[in-house]
Amino acid sequence: MVITYGIIFAISLLMPPLYFVFLRKKQNEPYLLTLFLCVCVVTFGYFLISVSKTVEFALWANKITYLGQVFVPMCMFMIISKLCGVTYKKWVVYLLIGLAVIMYAIVFTTGWLDWYYTSVTLGNIDGATYLIKEYGVLHPTNLIYVVCYFIAMLVVICLSLRKNKDASQKLAGFMLVIVLGNIAMWVVEKITIWEFELLAVTYTMSVYAFFFICLLLQDYILKKDVPPPVIVETKAPIFVVETEDKAKKIELILSRLPDGKKLSVRQMDVLDGIICGKSRKEIAVDLHLSENTIKMHTTSLFKALEVTCREELYALLQE
Repeated sequence: MVITYGIIFAISLLMPPLYFVFLRKKQNEPYLLTLFLCVCVVTFGYFLISVSKTVEFALWANKITYLGQVFVPMCMFMIISKLCGVTYKKWVVYLLIGLAVIMYAIVFTTGWLDWYYTSVTLGNIDGATYLIKEYGVLHPTNLIYVVCYFIAMLVVICLSLRKNKDASQKLAGFMLVIVLGNIAMWVVEKITIWEFELLAVTYTMSVYAFFFICLLLQDYILKKDVPPPVIVETKAPIFVVETEDKAKKIELILSRLPDGKKLSVRQMDVLDGIICGKSRKEIAVDLHLSENTIKMHTTSLFKALEVTCREELYALLQE
């Protein structure tokens, strides 16, 4: 069982690097990164408990586990809220952080005060240590804390399911499965006498699920979910060209590329849109990509053409 906890901890350690490699450059998701780090702390704590030789060491390992555990439901709630299009004022976030700190402070007193655990001894199964706990009067606060977050997550998801958008409903459906899976595993852990900490597995599976959802969403956008473009006055000339004329203009711009250098398929798509005088939002709709992704391809296009803005690109056509 010690090896199992070690493997789960190792798997959870992969998440922060994956975040920086695949997500951080295109979208900043601080709650997702915090969730990954918290799950690493939780699984590390469970691993330390499994190798504990003394009650004192096991209690400190348990405090490490709770350090991550009290913030996991908060991060999940904030991620789900953002994906469902729900935002909160700063004071709400500060309140949630404060509640998490209070919850951890209660657990942290274990070993000195008996209001969370009245007594703790060690047990052993398959070579792994586990805690045999007698609960104190404040232990139900953790139950209330977790249940309230589960209810809040379900409320946000249900509100999203009521929206008349296919994308919102499908996304909410995925998140509903994740939350219901967490609830099911949490209930199973509470009603069974198996000493293995199922939350270690549940949290790890959940963070990978959120990772893949965010990974799939970062470049995906539906036309119906994009607000109509806003026309903004600009000093840059707008080119609306016929197909033959456009081909000549693109050929002219490509001729400006350094020898041996070529544009990628996406850069060509963006160039086509710019030549037609389309805004970034309109190009994003045409290509079914997010505006941030179009911005990234536009930047690389300008760099390849050695220009810094549309005005300079248009100037190439007038030379």
